[in-house]
Amino acid sequence: GIYEFTMGVDGSKVKGRYTFVYVFEDGQWKISQHHSSVMPEGIPKGAEPITEDQVKNLFYLWNDALATLDPKAVANRYANNAVLLPTVSDVPRTDPDLIEDYFVGFLQKKPQGEILESNVMIGHNWAQDAGIYEFTMGADGSKVKGRYSFVYVFEDGEWKIAHHHSSVMPEAFLGEAPKPKVKAASE
Repeated sequence: GIYEFTMGVDGSKVKGRYTFVYVFEDGQWKISQHHSSVMPEGIPKGAEPITEDQVKNLFYLWNDALATLDPKAVANRYANNAVLLPTVSDVPRTDPDLIEDYFVGFLQKKPQGEILESNVMIGHNWAQDAGIYEFTMGADGSKVKGRYSFVYVFEDGEWKIAHHHSSVMPEAFLGEAPKPKVKAASE
């Protein structure tokens, strides 16, 4: 169906398309699936459309650049004013030269990544993908699991990484953390 929200802050209205799937569970009706999207005519002019699957595939463009073992090819996946907070460096990389410099060392490990869990958000000429990934280092076969966030922007006719934060899973250093009592969405 179609619904409309009135924003309490400024009274503006937003129309959207929706789908709800309900299940009868534990004696009550609960939402099993909910999809909501802005009406097509509500997408501002000049916005570059992108789908959730296309956002997820942006990772593989970056991963393919890693496979070239060319630091410049990887750095070219980043926006002009990008910020890289890398996994194995304490130095924030805030310009193309610093980003390329990081990959000079990192690519010696011959990394190839795989997304294990992805959570996508899409906005006006930006998209975010955050979750868990794992790298296999081709140089020695070791594996490193980490948390990631990529924020993409549409720049110079293509989607580029504007912000990339990667960190090793804390359990590697702190031990197993207690699991939440609430089931994760993927369960």
